[in-house]
Amino acid sequence: MKKLAEVKANQPFVVKEVTASVEVQKHLQNLGLLPGSQVVLLKSKGQDGIVLVQNARLALDQSLLEAILVEPATEKREILSLDQLGVGDKGKVIKIFGEGAVKRRLMDMGLTKNVLITVRKLAPLGDPIEINLRGYELSLRKSEAEYILVALSEEG
Repeated sequence: MKKLAEVKANQPFVVKEVTASVEVQKHLQNLGLLPGSQVVLLKSKGQDGIVLVQNARLALDQSLLEAILVEPATEKREILSLDQLGVGDKGKVIKIFGEGAVKRRLMDMGLTKNVLITVRKLAPLGDPIEINLRGYELSLRKSEAEYILVALSEEG
């Protein structure tokens, strides 16, 4: 078993144990992070990390990341936000974050769960991003692409 603070980002893991106080364990359970649940460390910045748990993103500090013991999940797929993909990468949309008008606008443009996408072009500074989905091209700002979670395809 490894501590969540030590694992590679964007890989699925299964929580085996939480070695924290009873109060902290109860709080994490209320958030959906309990033994047996699948988690993905999306980003790790310095002492903090963003963790995906049951399609919700949680920001955890270093002490919590150290207290969560995980093992690799049997399912081996890399999960990234759309803004982290490179030209030619292919994947399937897992989840769209955001609320209200932003989420509705992305879904109106055809970005829905389980849609296959391909990154076609990136501007020199990475903004905007041009993708192909459902037979048409779509350009998104990098800030919008951050809301879209994608599982990379093996052929991509």
